[in-house]
Amino acid sequence: MSGTLLSREPIYVVGIGIDPYSFASDRPFPQLGLPAVREALKDASINWADVATAYVGTASLGMAAGRVMLQHLGSHGQSVVQVENASASGSAALRMATLDLTAGVSDTALVLGIDKFGKGHRAFDGEGAPRLSPVDGNPAIHFALMAETYLAERGEPVEALAAVAVKNHGNAALNPFAQFRKPRTLEQVLASPPVAGALTVQQCCPRGEGAAALILMTEKAVARHRIDRSRLVRVRATGATSELPTQADLDPAIELITRSTAEILDAAGIAASDLDMVELHDAFSVEELLYTEAMGLCEPGAGARWLRDGHSQIGGSCAVNASGGLIGMGHPLGPTGVGQVAEITRQMRGEADGRQHPDTRLALAHMIGLGGVAFAHVLEKNIG
Repeated sequence: MSGTLLSREPIYVVGIGIDPYSFASDRPFPQLGLPAVREALKDASINWADVATAYVGTASLGMAAGRVMLQHLGSHGQSVVQVENASASGSAALRMATLDLTAGVSDTALVLGIDKFGKGHRAFDGEGAPRLSPVDGNPAIHFALMAETYLAERGEPVEALAAVAVKNHGNAALNPFAQFRKPRTLEQVLASPPVAGALTVQQCCPRGEGAAALILMTEKAVARHRIDRSRLVRVRATGATSELPTQADLDPAIELITRSTAEILDAAGIAASDLDMVELHDAFSVEELLYTEAMGLCEPGAGARWLRDGHSQIGGSCAVNASGGLIGMGHPLGPTGVGQVAEITRQMRGEADGRQHPDTRLALAHMIGLGGVAFAHVLEKNIG
C-alpha cells in the first residue's frame, strides 16, 4: 500500500484553477491547460518562475504533452513529469507531487490534469489475451451488473439509483465549472435513454475535455511567499494501491475501495465519521451507493437510505460529490482527480458560492482507475 502521512513538513494547496469541463471541441489542448495554470498561479499570488516542478496527469494527449504546453509560459529549467493512470491520472500526479515536496526535492509544485476526448487507446485492447465476450471489459456492462446485484440484495427499486443522479446533477447545476448545468428530476433521469440494465444515460458520466490545476507548497515556501494562511488547505495524507484477488462473492472494486479508504483514514489518524465531505468516483450511479457503504460513511446495506435521508446532500452530515461528481461535473479523465481537490479547497475556503457545504474541515478525494488502481487524499482546512 500506500497510506502515507505527510508529517515531515506540511504540504499545502495554495492555488487552484479550472478550465470548465465541456463536450469535445476543436480547441487545441494548450488552450484548455494554460488558462487553468494561469488561474492557479494568480490564486496563489506567485509567478510561473516560482514553480520548481510540474506533474501533468493525462490519459489521452500523447507523448510530451506537458512540456509542449508549459513551454508557452516560458522555460526556466523546472522538471516536468507526465503521468498516465487512466481515470486516476490526475490523482496519481497529485500523489507524486506531494511526495516530491515532502521529500524536500522541491518546495513548490504545479499539478495539472488535462485531457481531450477521443485521442487515447487502452492497453487492454492490445494485451494479446482472448476476451471472454465482445463486451468483456466494458465498464457500463460491469456496473450495470453490479447495480442489478445491489438492488436485489438490498431490496431497493431502480429509483434508488436514479436518486444519485438527481443529487449530483443538482449539485452540478450550481457549479460554474461543470459540464452539465441543468438539474434533473427523478422522472427525467429514469426516462433518459437506457445504457445497460437499469442504468440510463443520465446515470452515467459524460466524457469531454477540460483542465484543472493546483499549486502545492511546503511550509517554508508558504512562509517565503507570505501566503494568506486562512486560505491554505493541507494535504494531510496520500495513498495509492491496486486490486487484490478476492473471494468469488466480493467484487474486486468493492474490496479496493474498502481497503484503500481504511488505509488512508488510518494514515491520517481519523475515522470515516470525521469526514465532512467526500468526492468519489461515480462514473455510474450505483458506484456512489456502493462506495459510501464500502468507505464506512454509512452502515453496510444502507447506502440508498443514507442518501434518501439527506446525509450525502450539501448541508448533510457528509456532502458527497458537492461538485456534481463525475456524473454532473464531468469526467475528462486527466483533470478529474485534480478537480476533486480544487472543489474541496474551494469548499474549505468558503468560496463555493451557491453550493457551500458548511464547516468543511476534513475531506476525502478518492479516485479509481482502469485496471483496478486507487488513489486517495485526505485534506484538512488550515487553522491559524
